[in-house]
Amino acid sequence: MSFRIRMIEPRDREIVERALMSAWGSVRVVSRGKLWNPCDLPGFVAERSGDLVGLVTFRDEADSTEVVTLDSFAEREGIGSALLEAVANYARDRGKTYLWLITTNDNIPAIRFYQRRGWDMVALHHGALAQSRRLKPEIPTHGVDGVPIDHEIEFRLAL
Repeated sequence: MSFRIRMIEPRDREIVERALMSAWGSVRVVSRGKLWNPCDLPGFVAERSGDLVGLVTFRDEADSTEVVTLDSFAEREGIGSALLEAVANYARDRGKTYLWLITTNDNIPAIRFYQRRGWDMVALHHGALAQSRRLKPEIPTHGVDGVPIDHEIEFRLAL
């Protein structure tokens, strides 16, 4: 592994904020009708030679942990998988029974990524992006390959 994973620390806030702005165009994320600022959430960073190469943020619920953001800035090197495994270990240590996350219907690369790693597609939240845009109007209407962004897809990973 040519990178290391560690918890986000307070000193990382600026670099995390820049990375989120670059990847998401905002430091605001909507999931299941709730607005989050991932800069305020716990997470892990992946670093190589002091440079940020990946980032995951998450939040705990009673029996689960939601992966709020996941970004790899060096594709096909195992960074996203390693970050998800770090969150899974964190959640297991706290007695959580599953991880969950939301992606949008246009994000075929992410859908493929999660399914190949054993995540189960458990729900389609039809038309959810209409409500999300009321909270975050800058969400584009079209995404990957020009596909309309209309629905949230919920994935789970049993721990």
